[in-house]
Amino acid sequence: MKTRAGEISKFPFFNGLPAQQIDELAKICLEQSYERGREIFSEGEAAEGFHLVTAGKIKVYKLSLDGKEQILHIFGPGEMAGEVPVFAGGNYPANAQAIEAARTLFFPRTSFMALVHREPAIAVSLLAVLSQRLRFFTHMIEDLSLKEVPGRLAAHLIYLGARSRTGETLELDITKTQLASLLGTIPETLSRILARMAQQEIISVEGRKIRVLDREALEALAAGGKGLV
Repeated sequence: MKTRAGEISKFPFFNGLPAQQIDELAKICLEQSYERGREIFSEGEAAEGFHLVTAGKIKVYKLSLDGKEQILHIFGPGEMAGEVPVFAGGNYPANAQAIEAARTLFFPRTSFMALVHREPAIAVSLLAVLSQRLRFFTHMIEDLSLKEVPGRLAAHLIYLGARSRTGETLELDITKTQLASLLGTIPETLSRILARMAQQEIISVEGRKIRVLDREALEALAAGGKGLV
């Protein structure tokens, strides 16, 4: 049977912490479950804590004034959401919603910050996570502002391959509608681009499974040095 301490110790950013500190973290967190479609937190809401995802997936997103959705990130097991305002104070800068049945360990801000003051090593462990998150959003902003949709898609496929270490065969773990939102486009445009990349034998597509056929062409597309014909 899994224990909270056992689950916490498996998260990369808490890996290596002494058992005593893991136990202290386990004491202050709360297990929470969310059905698909349920909101986890909303933009502008007071940041009362952060979540460690232990099962399922959640999306963090923003809505424009006309209701258009832009997905900022999708988090799965082993990842953290909502941690930045916990350290900085203030409100959540975006919305979060379960895109499938999800479970999290929720860390209340007040209890967590009190623990960090007693055990500074915990904060040091989280610095790497925050640095990675900043790097990710820097690249995301660059892609959305400087690259056309084919380049964004190519960069995302390369990112998925590096993240999952599955080599040249990838399997999308989100719907194409969600992927389109993540890339700042619409599903119809995404489908056309996937088809064109397949016609040019850069990739092959079977449902959610994508196989990279021409790695060099995919990297050139991601870098903006080559466009689709």
